[in-house]
Amino acid sequence: MIDWPSYNRSLVRRGEILFSYDFLDTWGYELERMNEGKKGKPFAFPDSFILVIGYIRYSFHLPYRQTEGIIKATGKSLPTNPPSYGHICKRINKLNIDLKEVRTGVNGDGDGDDLIIAIDSTGIKVTNRGQWMYDKWNIGENKGYLKIHIAVDIKIKEILALEVTNEKIHDSRMLKKLVDRVLKIDPLPPPPPRKIRIKSVLADGAHDTNKNFMYLQKNRIKPGIKGRKNSVISPKNNKLRNKEVNVQSKDLIKWKKKRKYGHRWMAETVFSSIKRMFGEYTSATRFQSMVKEMTIKVSLYNLFRRI
Repeated sequence: MIDWPSYNRSLVRRGEILFSYDFLDTWGYELERMNEGKKGKPFAFPDSFILVIGYIRYSFHLPYRQTEGIIKATGKSLPTNPPSYGHICKRINKLNIDLKEVRTGVNGDGDGDDLIIAIDSTGIKVTNRGQWMYDKWNIGENKGYLKIHIAVDIKIKEILALEVTNEKIHDSRMLKKLVDRVLKIDPLPPPPPRKIRIKSVLADGAHDTNKNFMYLQKNRIKPGIKGRKNSVISPKNNKLRNKEVNVQSKDLIKWKKKRKYGHRWMAETVFSSIKRMFGEYTSATRFQSMVKEMTIKVSLYNLFRRI
């Protein structure tokens, strides 16, 4: 049952965060640290301020020039003149955003339980222009899609790892990279830093490969990977994979309950939330800028989740 008053307050809080001026408290210290040993023109704006601008831009689907106008109108108390749209664009695409800043490793509540993560992917359009003309008349260029691969903590629904690729990269190749990113996360104190432990990885049949099972077995992670329809038991296959195929073929429903496979839908829920918040397309034109845009959107999604 949803606690609607609490939910409504969290939505109001999201708006407060977007226009928060907390970065002013550390403005001078952060600039001093960023400019220490820097050659050339020193930074005039701290990264925390630029990140807030990025949050505003992508939350309200604004072009860079309109974003500059909003900062000018609302930033009367800034220590210096607001940045231009060109400066905003350049700085946003150079931000170093690390999802490991998410407080995790203890499932967010300090109980020390091992993580259960769900892995999945979805497509994001690289443009929102001309789709109708292409689909109906096959006129224009089909620019393809980005593939967004994520690892989600099923308990707190936060994204712990993100990989952005083109549409030709198969999902199975991303499992190791995503899990590696999660294992390298350093929780922020308190609680004191501790080694990340993953109890289980939930994924669909696209991740059913011998390499993935060997990797999970090496890291002592239980596989919650649903086998493909044509999966068979073979001496050439990984032993753990053969075991999972055997168990699933005997009683798939029992296997799903034991592995909590039904919680894999948490990844689908996260994708749905991100697309409803930020749209199903990117506004950037270069691939690296698209990756940065999706990283900022995921970072803002996690920030909203923690409210």
